[in-house]
Amino acid sequence: MATDEPILASVAGRYASALFELAQEQRQLAQVEQSLAAFQQLLDGSADLMRLVRSPVFSSDEQTAAIAAVLERAGIGGLAANFLKLAARNRRLFAVPDMIRAFRAMCARARGEVEANVATAFPLRGDQMQALREALKASVGKDVLMNVKVDPALLGGLVVKIGSRMIDSSLRTKLNSLKILMKEVG
Repeated sequence: MATDEPILASVAGRYASALFELAQEQRQLAQVEQSLAAFQQLLDGSADLMRLVRSPVFSSDEQTAAIAAVLERAGIGGLAANFLKLAARNRRLFAVPDMIRAFRAMCARARGEVEANVATAFPLRGDQMQALREALKASVGKDVLMNVKVDPALLGGLVVKIGSRMIDSSLRTKLNSLKILMKEVG
């Protein structure tokens, strides 16, 4: 399968693609996407769960049992739960974050949306988020889903990644460019 996105050719991409086709066939795309987003939030909020997912020390049975317990407690069931248990049974939990990212990208593409990863120096207000969303929509011609993260190291401005395109208007980059120019002159 030739693809323009490297992740789709990976293990995570193949798993996500299979889940997407199955969820689409069973008309459960929205439910599965929501359940996977909930699981991603659990991963992001728990260092212990992330350790379980990434560690090769745990056996397949231990990972499967632990994931089943986490899913039951979180109220995640159905196709998404079966998918995550399968990933655990096949010792592919380490790739679950990439699987979720690829699945969400496929869902967005199916809806005619594009996903943008935005890093900002400071949290954006609601009006700033809306203005950025509209500017990106005008630029790419599609609705834009934004994943916003705050990165104080940027000092000011923002960095936007949409697919393979990157727009870097951060103060850190501008200062580094100025520093390079000053070294060339002097």
